[in-house]
Amino acid sequence: MAEFRAIVSGRVQMVMYRDFVTRKARRLALTGFVRNLTNGTVEVVAQGYEDNLQKLIEYLHKGPFLAKVAHVQIEWRDPQKHFDSFGIVY
Repeated sequence: MAEFRAIVSGRVQMVMYRDFVTRKARRLALTGFVRNLTNGTVEVVAQGYEDNLQKLIEYLHKGPFLAKVAHVQIEWRDPQKHFDSFGIVY
């Protein structure tokens, strides 16, 4: 199992970005979370098979229709903890 942490910047809050990521991650059988950060970015932590993680990264760059993704910073790392599902952290 692999894991990455991503910080997504641009117009990614108030445009259904977290819901979009959650739906895509669940379809790819990934676990982890997505949440808004106070500086206007979105954090994504995802775990699963590397090929599915790569697909999620492609989705992170696109985002939903109303989003305008400016930058996606990816940090591959050893899993910090095990997640049972993928969800939104409020």
